[in-house]
Amino acid sequence: MEYNFQVENIRCGGCANTITKKLREINGVKDVHVNVEDKQVIVTSESSTYDNIHHILSEKLVKLGYPEVGTIGSNNLKAKATSVVSCAIGKVSNKS
Repeated sequence: MEYNFQVENIRCGGCANTITKKLREINGVKDVHVNVEDKQVIVTSESSTYDNIHHILSEKLVKLGYPEVGTIGSNNLKAKATSVVSCAIGKVSNKS
């Protein structure tokens, strides 16, 4: 099943790298594609239980600093700061 998320705070490949790496760690996730320009995250999962996996993915995105557009967390300063850290980690881990 495919899940599409329109998210806040994606700025570069470092952000995309962190999102991809962290979402792939979730049990049942087969593939992750991040479109930086469109601020879109597309996840392919083995799970057919929409509510459960969607909730897990959404929560992970919030924890990384990339909440879905239109959610309460999208205007949160903490989410923006967290995304900067996630971005930096993604840049560093991409070089190693």
